[in-house]
Amino acid sequence: MGRFFKSSIGRKFAMALSAFFLMFFLLQHFLINITSIFPDNGKTFNKLSYFMGTNPAVQYVLQPILLFGVIYHFVMGFILEIQNRKARQVKYAKNNDGANSTWMSRNMIISGTVILAFMLFHFNDFWVPEIVDKFIEGNPQKSKDYLHHVKVMFKNPIRVVVYVIAFVFLALHLLHGFNSAFQSVGANNKYTKGLKSFSKIYSIGIPLGFIIIALFHFFNQH
Repeated sequence: MGRFFKSSIGRKFAMALSAFFLMFFLLQHFLINITSIFPDNGKTFNKLSYFMGTNPAVQYVLQPILLFGVIYHFVMGFILEIQNRKARQVKYAKNNDGANSTWMSRNMIISGTVILAFMLFHFNDFWVPEIVDKFIEGNPQKSKDYLHHVKVMFKNPIRVVVYVIAFVFLALHLLHGFNSAFQSVGANNKYTKGLKSFSKIYSIGIPLGFIIIALFHFFNQH
C-alpha cells in the first residue's frame, strides 16, 4: 500500500480523494453561506454559523482534517504538476501538446495558486477574527452577529472584486479538476457522460453562487 501511494498513479488517486473531500466541504460551505441572503435578518445564517463555530466535533475534529486536506491537496498538486511538466517537455518534441489539452488542464498550477492565495485572504477575513474572538478575547459566540461581519467585509468594493476574480479561477480549476478526480479513481464507464454534465453544473454553479452572495451584500449596502 505504501508503494502504491508513492507511485504516480497512487499520488493521483490520493489527490482525487482529497479533491472529493474539498468539493464536499465547498458545497457544505456554500449551502450555509447562501442563507445569509435569506430575508430573515440573518436568523438562519447566524444559527448555522453558531453551530459550526461552537460544535466540538466541527471545531476539533473536522476543522483540523479540513486544514490538513487543503495543505495536502495543494502540496500534492504542485508535486504532480512538476512531474507533468517534465513529462510534457518530452512529449512536446513529438506533438503539439496544446492541441490535445485545454488551457485549464495545462494551467492548473496557476488557478491553484490563485485559489491558495485567496484562501489565505479569506481565512484572514473570517477564520482568524473568529479564532481571536473565541480563544484570545474569550467572547461568547452565541451573542455574535455573524451576518453583520459578512456585511462589513463585503462593503469594500476591492474585497468584492478579489472574491469575484478568485471564484472565476475556482470555476476554471473545477472544470478540469472535477473530471480528472473521477478519472483518477477509475470512473470511466457508462456514467462518464452523466458525471461530465454534473461536473459542469457543480463547477460553474457553486462559484457563481458565491459570487452572487458577495455581490448581493455589496449592492444591498450601496
